[in-house]
Amino acid sequence: MLWAFIVLSFGLGGCKDDSKNVIETIPFDPSKPVVVSDFSPKSGGMGQRLIIYGQNFGNDPTNVHVLIGGKQAKVISVLGESLYCLVPRQAFNGDIEVRVGDPAQQAVGKSAKPFDYQRKMVVSTIIGYRNSRGDEPWRDGKFKDADQSKMASGFWEPSFMKFDPVNPKHLWMTFDNNNGLYLINFADSTVTKKRSDFDRPRSIDFTIDHKYMIIAEDRGGENDRATYRLSRDRQWQDREVLTTYRQCNGASVHPVNGEMYFNSYEKGQFFRFDLNKYFNQGLGVKDFEQLFVVHDPQWEYKILIHPTGNYAYIVVINQHYILRVDYNWEKKQFNQPYLVCGQLRGAGYEDAVGSSARLRNPYQGVFVKNPKYVADGKTDEYDFYFTDQQNHAIRILKPDGSVTTFAGRGSSSINANPYGYVDGDLRQEARFDRPSGIAYNEAEGAFYIGDQSNRRIRKIALEEMDQSINE
Repeated sequence: MLWAFIVLSFGLGGCKDDSKNVIETIPFDPSKPVVVSDFSPKSGGMGQRLIIYGQNFGNDPTNVHVLIGGKQAKVISVLGESLYCLVPRQAFNGDIEVRVGDPAQQAVGKSAKPFDYQRKMVVSTIIGYRNSRGDEPWRDGKFKDADQSKMASGFWEPSFMKFDPVNPKHLWMTFDNNNGLYLINFADSTVTKKRSDFDRPRSIDFTIDHKYMIIAEDRGGENDRATYRLSRDRQWQDREVLTTYRQCNGASVHPVNGEMYFNSYEKGQFFRFDLNKYFNQGLGVKDFEQLFVVHDPQWEYKILIHPTGNYAYIVVINQHYILRVDYNWEKKQFNQPYLVCGQLRGAGYEDAVGSSARLRNPYQGVFVKNPKYVADGKTDEYDFYFTDQQNHAIRILKPDGSVTTFAGRGSSSINANPYGYVDGDLRQEARFDRPSGIAYNEAEGAFYIGDQSNRRIRKIALEEMDQSINE
């Protein structure tokens, strides 16, 4: 009914001769009150199309101002006894006011009941900025400050993110082609480079007892560091090499049995290293085994293991697809990989199922429990949210192999580009520019995104009462 009203009431302005279809509107009369009698629908969130009914609205949209929850709404059309507008963001208390006429002597009508504003998931910015030259420094600092020189900045390179399993206020980050290990501290809203002695750190994980941080490093020589551990009880300032091999793109620890898996860009090798034997019996830096080769030489990929340990996704960055490897619980190792979504060398953008889906440089992903799957008693309760760099989007891979877009590529009314820097509604407004790192805080239901080319850390979460979103 709402859409029918919009079409009939606001879509016939071009009719000139058909008197049955022309809706005559009366200009605003400043001698009469403005009355708000009703509105439809009664509830919704940011961007909701809203019809307000009443009297003496006039016929000039530029002469009408609508406030919902104290926030300015965008007025689309006015027809005397009705108007069409869009609900603004953060209109939390829902009070509706229609103001008509000269700002100095406006007539104001108010609704008897408030609009039921429902919070939505939105994209916001928490850290970082980009100057006009795009050469802002790598700098420790605060999330926000009136003095820009005190703000954390940089974030130029592809990032990898991981929350500390012991301290959910600590988000750790590494950046490719940067030698640092960074701590985003939500307890005091600061970013600090904790170490600067790395060479292309590519991933972060933790042992299952949470005592050690595992770092993967991408170096050129066969005897160079591939993975090493840092100790929590030494404030992460020690370093002990676990394995050596060239061009490691990432390493992950099995969440149940505790062994470590890492790879090499050289031939796409997938290696297993027994951390239990390392800690209990001692292993050398070459005491690992190759389980398989993903495909051909120069295959860049990350290994992301499901929270149950039942399987892992191999996110193949430079070949635009995702593989799955199932875990053999008897042998305590992963089996051979098989395709889940995307297509080898088939870069593109398409929400679809399996090999019909198209990706472009996917980078990192996180498993997030889906309450509906839990309620339905499904075997796999998790969706996989991943960054799709060159598609400038955050996407979802479901257990059935279907790929959908979660956030990004919005604001088509601004321009046709899929990339940019816009906060707001996940699909209608938000834009990213080559997002790479992603982390999920289950307690707050929030995603954190390393938005590489925008030089910022973005957040995806429900609107907060005190949240400031860029206009």
